[in-house]
Amino acid sequence: MKEEGEGARYGVRGDSAPQEDHVDRLRAQWTRELPDLDTEPMAILGRAKRLSNLVAAGIEDTFAAFDLDRGEFDVISTLRRAGPPYQLTPTEMYTSLMLSSGGLTHRLSRLEKTGLIRREKSNLDGRSVVVTLLPRGIELAEQAFRADMANELLVLQPLNRDERDLLSALLRKLLHSLESQSKPDG
Repeated sequence: MKEEGEGARYGVRGDSAPQEDHVDRLRAQWTRELPDLDTEPMAILGRAKRLSNLVAAGIEDTFAAFDLDRGEFDVISTLRRAGPPYQLTPTEMYTSLMLSSGGLTHRLSRLEKTGLIRREKSNLDGRSVVVTLLPRGIELAEQAFRADMANELLVLQPLNRDERDLLSALLRKLLHSLESQSKPDG
């Protein structure tokens, strides 16, 4: 299903008319079968999901080149983003990563065995543990993140800077709305 003017009203122009994609074909099928149903949400959310699915393998391959899976990268990048001394409690980590404590424990064990992190008792509270990103982990997190950003920029090459900025702003607006609805305090 072609959407005439899609993007044009926002200043998105290409050298030729937009080509039909997978989501257009799905929407056309649904329109044929359920002509009374508005499938516009699919044009946005369906494309977001399809984009995520299509880039996932490339992201996994990038991290695999550093002997990491995506979950392990998430752990070391969370510690790296925390800034010096690159240290968080497991509770801070699994809350940030939206993981179960068991899922985090497994990842921490593997990362500790490979010498990327260290778990030790907290100096502030001997009952709790802190996880510290070690120098090798700091370096690996940065290298993997740089490689990931380079690859993701290649994915975005069909869009010019203004289009990327607009898309980012619109997605931020939608995400902010959804995040504020899902928080009990917001």
